[in-house]
Amino acid sequence: MKDLSLENITDAVLQSIDGTQDARLKELLTVFIRKAHEAVRETELKHNEWAALTEFLRRAGDISSEQRNEFILLSDVFGITSLIDLVSASDTPEETTAPSVLGPFYVPNAPLLSPGDDMIADNDGDRVVISGRVLSANGDPLSGAMLEFWQNAANGLYSNMDPTQDDTNLRCRMLTGDNGAYSFSTIRPVPYEVPDDGPGGEFIRATGRHCWRPAHLHVKVQAADHGDLVTELFNTQDDYIEEDAVFGVRSSLVVPFDRTPTTEESARYAHVAKPFHMVDFDFVLQPADQ
Repeated sequence: MKDLSLENITDAVLQSIDGTQDARLKELLTVFIRKAHEAVRETELKHNEWAALTEFLRRAGDISSEQRNEFILLSDVFGITSLIDLVSASDTPEETTAPSVLGPFYVPNAPLLSPGDDMIADNDGDRVVISGRVLSANGDPLSGAMLEFWQNAANGLYSNMDPTQDDTNLRCRMLTGDNGAYSFSTIRPVPYEVPDDGPGGEFIRATGRHCWRPAHLHVKVQAADHGDLVTELFNTQDDYIEEDAVFGVRSSLVVPFDRTPTTEESARYAHVAKPFHMVDFDFVLQPADQ
């Protein structure tokens, strides 16, 4: 197009994507292009500033690998991941479990444990038993639901960020029993700082923020005829509950990690060295047809 101007260039770019066949892709591109052009106009963006941004993104790509995705971290610290979670959950029943961020440390195909099994192995840390059920929004227990759990070790690091740990350390999958029940022993997760040696850390430092996340347990839940859930469980006693670097905390996901086991529970989990504490949480999934 000839005679482009400040007034018509956005329309020209939008016109150039009219041939996009995928309706959803066209919608996303249209909104992104329009909003990006608005931002350039509003800030009167300079060439050197745009060059700095593209270099920032290039370095995020350079530091990314199969074990670490810096773009996921950037999405998290910008609050975009949590915003998408909140938008996605805005039309779900109130009784369903709130979603939270996946984070950059998920690894598929963790060891498959049975309800009641141990995930502590030789890890140091405060011992806990986490138990509950997976339920449908109507209260029915969901047997055969697949849960995945992963967390950091006592040194604050996940297995895929720490060469001293086994690749599957403090990671497991588990199928629920007939009553939707699950349980396993582990160590209490600890607060940690998100990686700050790349562009994500540069952004956090430039904005005067800290890199700390409150202690949490990551969870994925899948069940037949129900929507998938990605979420986290947080410790009520953690110092960073009110200032999570990636905005992942939801009040309904903050639970005590220090309940004293009953006599029956102490007997049931006699294989867990004492002292240990109980953590209780039921995951409630939305039926797929809702």
